[in-house]
Amino acid sequence: MYAGIPKEYGSPEKAKVVLLPVPYDGTSTWGKGADKGPEAFLEASANMEVYDIETDSEVYKHGIYLAEAVTDFETPDTMVEAVHKTVKEYINRSKLVTMVGGEHSISIGAIRAFNECYEDLTVLQIDAHADLRKEYNGTKYNHACALYEANENTNLVQVGIRSMDHAETLVMDRDKVFFAHEMVTDDFWMDNAIELMTENVYITFDLDAFDPSIMPSTGTPEPGGLFWYETLDFLKRVFEEKNVVGFDIVELCPNANERSSDFLAAKLYYKMLSYKYAEENEYTEDGFVDEDDEFKKSNTILDDYDE
Repeated sequence: MYAGIPKEYGSPEKAKVVLLPVPYDGTSTWGKGADKGPEAFLEASANMEVYDIETDSEVYKHGIYLAEAVTDFETPDTMVEAVHKTVKEYINRSKLVTMVGGEHSISIGAIRAFNECYEDLTVLQIDAHADLRKEYNGTKYNHACALYEANENTNLVQVGIRSMDHAETLVMDRDKVFFAHEMVTDDFWMDNAIELMTENVYITFDLDAFDPSIMPSTGTPEPGGLFWYETLDFLKRVFEEKNVVGFDIVELCPNANERSSDFLAAKLYYKMLSYKYAEENEYTEDGFVDEDDEFKKSNTILDDYDE
């Protein structure tokens, strides 16, 4: 059960939200351990207060179902297909699908599923790395290729980038990239990034987007990253101004001697859900939020998706 919430709020039938763990670390090329990320995230979540002060809400009352983890990891290809299939099944059931990883390649299948189900999708990538290689170490499903397909097939907006290979500049749309060194002196980067987004937005959040002073436990920490409150300010605005259809959080590599990163990841996830449902906090007599089909009305799923 996610975060130790009462059992009735974690049922797959009533929950608005699906939390899908993907403990995969098959292609990481430096710091290993992202496969342990979901477990550390869930342990930290179980020790987290579930009342959010900022939004004056207990978002778990919308229902958060902790799904069975995706574990088909025979090859990078089978992992991507397994994630794609599972995510699409939950989208088709009108759930808000969220994922926790795992290395960043797990996002490929999820983004593919959302792009098939939602019109004119924007992918908001918050990350230290561009992840735009077409292929790396013999596979197009490497963590270094995590956003290549999204760049080709969706409206990709990249925020916090500060490390990349020169080859990635050849496919990158610089008008939709917010480099960390430029964001430091740009008071309007949040406005400009949001202006580039379409209505439906999928967020993929690589934890190395944060500065390693607050998030050291990730596979490839890079200096010069984002900090907590500016990140929350940006996310809150995205959730307020756009229709966030799903999101993932990836690249937590837990360290037994440094537990604050686990808790940051747990808190980030809960804050994002709190922002998503900030305007929907009317509770019924049984304690559940009164859905009144709000999720279905606020999310325009394509009628002609493939089953």
